[in-house]
Amino acid sequence: MSGDHQTLALLLFSAFIALTLGITTWVGRHRHGSPEEFYVGGRLFSPMENGFAIAGDYMSAASFLGISGLIALYGYDGMLYSVGFLVAWLVVLLLVAELVRNCGRFTLADVVAARMRERPVRIAAGTSSVTVSVLYLVAQMVGAGSLVALLLGGTSESARSWTVIGVGALMVIYVSFGGMRATTWIQIVKAVLLMTGATVLTVLVLARFHGDFNALLDSAARQSVHGRDFLAPGLRYGGDWTARLDFISLGLALVLGTAGLPHILSRFYTVPTARAARRSVVWSIGLIGSFYLMTIVLGFGAAAILGTDEVRASNAAGNTAVPLLAQELGGGPGSTGGTVLFAVVAAVAFATILAVVAGITLASSASVAHDLYASLRRSGAKQRSEVAVARIAAAGIGATAIALGLIARDLNVAFLVGLAFAVAASANLPVLLYSLFWRNFTTRGAVWSVYGGLIPAVLLVVLSPVVSGSPEALFPGVDFQVFPLQNPGAVSIPLGFLAGWIGTVTSSEPPDESKHAETEVRALTGAGAV
Repeated sequence: MSGDHQTLALLLFSAFIALTLGITTWVGRHRHGSPEEFYVGGRLFSPMENGFAIAGDYMSAASFLGISGLIALYGYDGMLYSVGFLVAWLVVLLLVAELVRNCGRFTLADVVAARMRERPVRIAAGTSSVTVSVLYLVAQMVGAGSLVALLLGGTSESARSWTVIGVGALMVIYVSFGGMRATTWIQIVKAVLLMTGATVLTVLVLARFHGDFNALLDSAARQSVHGRDFLAPGLRYGGDWTARLDFISLGLALVLGTAGLPHILSRFYTVPTARAARRSVVWSIGLIGSFYLMTIVLGFGAAAILGTDEVRASNAAGNTAVPLLAQELGGGPGSTGGTVLFAVVAAVAFATILAVVAGITLASSASVAHDLYASLRRSGAKQRSEVAVARIAAAGIGATAIALGLIARDLNVAFLVGLAFAVAASANLPVLLYSLFWRNFTTRGAVWSVYGGLIPAVLLVVLSPVVSGSPEALFPGVDFQVFPLQNPGAVSIPLGFLAGWIGTVTSSEPPDESKHAETEVRALTGAGAV
């Protein structure tokens, strides 16, 4: 890329970083140090503010860079990610948003522990939440590395690595000093920037084809190497039974996983009432729905205007399709318009990554401090120490995500997020639904449900083509692949539900009818909610 690209994009990067650090500093001066302030911002956000923040938390680099790239490479099959991420919000709205807000306080474990023995349940749910969060963080790190590699001409591996380290350091600063209040405002700013950038690009793509979406699709099919097959199912998930089952597995993970994502669930606690939580989801559905419709236009637009070969030549996983499309829409390489639009889109994508990693890091550090540490510490320890542990945990989680991000830097970010969704749907969703809706659910059932989904999901990923046995794997030089599917959801999600059922029916502990009744009334009415 030209020096103009680099200079302008780096200036915009710096401006957003300065703005977000300013927000963090301002919030840090007004913090009180209580867990409620640090974890949920004092529950002071309005439904609209929280809706924008939820959208900012959910519309990640995987959405902006990865999904559009997959559509540009695989057409119809890539579009399935957009549909899955959007439909998932209906599950969240109908099943969990209001109930979780009424039953919990800070984390997923609060909901489950309300009617179970706390210590084993909190340790299990906390472990699962941290695992999901780290997987999600890795995807954002990979997106940041791909973006800066493109900006610098794709030649500097050291710059790519330092970018991953820099993003990790920034997210630790945001969380440690600003807590939920700073993280929320960063996400709101990012959501506005991302929606504005995506809208401008979508309008420019449609204007190129005079508003004729059919002409856009026809051009995308011609410019791809697949012809009309580009617009039909089966390019990525067609053919043999393994690919088709992989598609079913991915669909299950995307639709069910959102309701088990720790950083999404934690956002329902930042509003004062359950009604506000429900209205927050309505706001976020409008924003997220509009955005995912635009990713479809951007993905097919990249295929039509750039061609699949050019997208793949820049980045084999397709992560750089949108910045390249912006450059072409602005006038092409070397033009002033192309330089400006490329730099703006790159900066918006970078802002997206920073905002999302802040939200995920906060949720995972809350799980470490509020669930794991609080379950293991001696009774009588000061409450303020829990926030200190959360800040330390943020640094440890950031270091882990940096290390894994450096290893996984050549994988598609949307694909990596699909794995995180699979683990969330396998380990978190079964225990959440059982706790809310099954009267006879017991502590053993809760613990077995979490580990019965988490362990198979992680193990199947390790033994899948994602890690070894294929040229695109994390470790292409070795082969210990046993499981044929790239996404474990079709196997691990039923196992999570089955383990919870078996654990409950074999438990000698009688279910606590009074606590279930109390939880049910609280979930449905909000009586006694924090």
